[in-house]
Amino acid sequence: MSGVDVITFGCRLNTYESEVMRNEAEKAGLNNAILINTCAVTAEAVRQARQSIRKARRDNPNARIIVTGCAAQTEAATFAEMEEVDVVLGNEEKLKYTSYRKLPDFGVSAEEKTRVNDIMSIKATAPQMVDAIEGRSRAFVQVQNGCDHRCTFCIIPYGRGNSRSVPMGAVVDQVRRLVGNGYIEVVITGVDATSYGADLPGQPSLGRLARTILDEVPELARLRLSSIDSIEADRHLMDLIADEPRFMPHLHLSLQHGDDMILKRMKRRHLRADAIRFCEDVRRLRPDMAFGADIIAGFPTESEEMFENALSIVDECGLTHLHVFPFSAREGTPAARMPQLDRVLVKERAARLRAKGEAALERHLDGMTGTEQVLLIEKPGVGRTENFTLTRLPDGSGEPGTLKAAFITGHNGQTLTGEAVRLQAAE
Repeated sequence: MSGVDVITFGCRLNTYESEVMRNEAEKAGLNNAILINTCAVTAEAVRQARQSIRKARRDNPNARIIVTGCAAQTEAATFAEMEEVDVVLGNEEKLKYTSYRKLPDFGVSAEEKTRVNDIMSIKATAPQMVDAIEGRSRAFVQVQNGCDHRCTFCIIPYGRGNSRSVPMGAVVDQVRRLVGNGYIEVVITGVDATSYGADLPGQPSLGRLARTILDEVPELARLRLSSIDSIEADRHLMDLIADEPRFMPHLHLSLQHGDDMILKRMKRRHLRADAIRFCEDVRRLRPDMAFGADIIAGFPTESEEMFENALSIVDECGLTHLHVFPFSAREGTPAARMPQLDRVLVKERAARLRAKGEAALERHLDGMTGTEQVLLIEKPGVGRTENFTLTRLPDGSGEPGTLKAAFITGHNGQTLTGEAVRLQAAE
């Protein structure tokens, strides 16, 4: 191989940062290298990263393999001890071109190949400018990093550090740059995006930032949020939901559960009623809003009754796009020290929750059948509606990164099927 290849695991923020990494590595003159940007959210994510590293070495025996990301930050020794790995970089180091210069020789000790600093010492997030996101029809823009909350199950604050925000002007400049390069849709992303601005002068909120982006970049057709913590939604965000058609009607919520006792043991800051009320309020303002959510099955001490509350919140919140996680104990978190459920039971509950989500998605797809939608095409014949529902056009029409109008004719239980039509909105 030649050049720099990047393998990305995990969240949209990692996708964005992988593009920054590629740019910085190329600027440093790195060649014949594979950068692996890891995720630490579950033990399975770490296992997959290790598996990918071994495969990368088998397929590319002479390439430099550089491992970074959240798992590398929290488990640096785990990766440094792998003979396939040449360098381990922390989450801050991976974004600097100097990290890709003067790399250690092949075959050095685990200590010599580790370049991971204390992430908690990082006090600011510098704006990272990218011109494009390789292979993506929509662009991601990082507005925030880190998290000040300490949910009992989550290792991510130890991989990302404390919350810190990118100044609003720099975010607007990045969006303007991406739109100038042809992007129709931009996704605002961060580790805890709804905490945006608390560390900046004047404490601008996420809602104010989104409004400013749309006001300052009128050419931007679609603005979307990656994930939010509903308890932190501010008045400006609710106003945007109510009256801004360029703000896309899809919110992915960090719910995690539907039982109050489990939510308290998770050290979440909302209760069941808060989540239901938020969804009702948003849907009243924007009836076409679709909700996704993260929900954990099999959290320590979860009884059958508690799990039933996790199942029922899918209907009570009107969720349509579920990300289900079987609980994964992460060493160093309080939840790992709580009484654990049997793994067979955890997997069985995760399967039941996924089945609940599949039924909810099917009802959502039923409701969209017979409507006209405008798709952002991701690849020929495949796009997403404004509420982020995946849609296939059997004729294969549409250029990636463009808008295409479609009449929805049906679905297969997972994706919509449509026929391309001419709509004024898509011209």
